[in-house]
Amino acid sequence: MLMTRERRPTIRTLRGWAISVLHDAGAMRECEQHGWMRERADPHARDRAMEIARQDAPAELSADEAVAEIRGVLESIGDACPECPPEDR
Repeated sequence: MLMTRERRPTIRTLRGWAISVLHDAGAMRECEQHGWMRERADPHARDRAMEIARQDAPAELSADEAVAEIRGVLESIGDACPECPPEDR
């Protein structure tokens, strides 16, 4: 039987690409209730994301620029959802 993989949508921004890489590597997740992206604080997942960025950077970026974009996204998100009460974080 012929199996096909679902095609991913085209990512239109570098930030979108970086979020996709971080999500695929397991370095971030969404808040189940509100949808905010949260860093998982998993150093191994962050390392995987950096390695993916180095090896599979978008055509217009060098490997160093791709890693910088990943770091920029990581620095812009927190590990807690801003809408969740403090006891649920």
